Amino acid sequence: MDNLWVGSDTDLSILHQCRMADRLEYRLECLRRNCRGGSGGAGGGGSSSTSAEDCNDEEESSSRRRSGTWPRTRSLNAPSPFQQFGPCGRIMKNSAMVMTIQDPASQRLTWYKPPLTVLVIKKVRDASVLSPFVQLVKWLMQEKRMVVFVEAAVMEETHLDQYPEFSSIKDKLMTFRDGKDDLTDKIDFIICLGGDGTLLYASHLFQQSVPPVMAFHLGSLGFLTPFQFNNFQEQVNNVLEGNAALTLRSRLRCIVMKNKETQNSANKKAPTNLLVLNEVVVDRGPSPYLSNIDLFLDGKHITSVQGDGLIVSTPTGSTAYAVAAGASMIHPSVPAIMVTPICPHSLSFRPIVVPAGVELKISVSPDSRNTSWVSFDGRNRQELLHGDSLRVTTSIYPVPSICAQDQITDWFDSLAECLHWNVRKRQKHLEELTDLTHSSSNDTLDSLETPEEKES
Repeated sequence: MDNLWVGSDTDLSILHQCRMADRLEYRLECLRRNCRGGSGGAGGGGSSSTSAEDCNDEEESSSRRRSGTWPRTRSLNAPSPFQQFGPCGRIMKNSAMVMTIQDPASQRLTWYKPPLTVLVIKKVRDASVLSPFVQLVKWLMQEKRMVVFVEAAVMEETHLDQYPEFSSIKDKLMTFRDGKDDLTDKIDFIICLGGDGTLLYASHLFQQSVPPVMAFHLGSLGFLTPFQFNNFQEQVNNVLEGNAALTLRSRLRCIVMKNKETQNSANKKAPTNLLVLNEVVVDRGPSPYLSNIDLFLDGKHITSVQGDGLIVSTPTGSTAYAVAAGASMIHPSVPAIMVTPICPHSLSFRPIVVPAGVELKISVSPDSRNTSWVSFDGRNRQELLHGDSLRVTTSIYPVPSICAQDQITDWFDSLAECLHWNVRKRQKHLEELTDLTHSSSNDTLDSLETPEEKES
């Protein structure tokens, strides 16, 4: 049977069809094996081992049907594991549902043709970014002979008029407007000037394949922006020559399915279908009542969330809203999805981490007193009514973020510098404690008494 899943993640119903087709094909194969085993047994020897194997496969298939656990993992960045376990054990072949990507340590940028177009995204309403912006754009156009794209709103900033060198290149810049112009297949390279919001904006602009992103730290936090601007020419040259490591930051495909019965024909809209880099948040909105949200994983009901809401985040988003809500920090190369409750009405409700590729379904419980609200990386906030559902899974389109040094060094430097991770006063060494230099672990309180105290 031809595989229905061809790699597109624009419609999760195709994924379900593929799963059902794989199940049916596996069952038919088991039946064919049983038929071959039965005919061989009637003819005599040589069939006992085959029949035993077929029985084991049939028992395994039956147990999987009862439990609902079918092999369907899709690992984003982890190397493919060895699939033979000892003399007899092996992973059930299900190649249609496994996507293998190289080891993260070997992910380095290469250009199969020289990049010609570059998109420069700058932080808005920040005068300190204007001078670096003008320097970078002028250098890219005059020295590197590249076509530079900027947002149309940037050209409307009046403070740029105070830079005479900008007026000479202003007319040569290409502009676009978010939501109106399509940048697909037009941009070879992206440079961000500002904070983490500029990288999130770049992810928002490209809802499928994303060009390599180089982010300079010119904002407030700078957790996702590892590059310093003081020697930008040398750093950009290194990247254009293909000498840079990459971090593939996974994104979440989020689809809002509206209830057909409650949706008016006049207000009928296409389902919301977005890719998010940090997180998708479901909360109670302005309602005074607790959120009551049902959470499903691969079609199985996991739990009901009672509290202020729920955060579903990527490893990149684990250091954003999720960590503020009590979640762990996960390296962006780890293939995983984080589920974090917001102020849950239960002390035992702790954040969990599930494998990348699973499908999460979030819906308002039928007996919930109120509706819920959902936002995607802080954008496109909308209401989830009773009967509506949100489906979330890992996208096949990551954000290729260029590293200043490497994946490990960049991440831990950001933890130390931006979040002050594990910053504390160090305990003094014993040699620094003068009153204990002559004591040992076997000394008693009597032995530490002074001669005057002993005489008294």
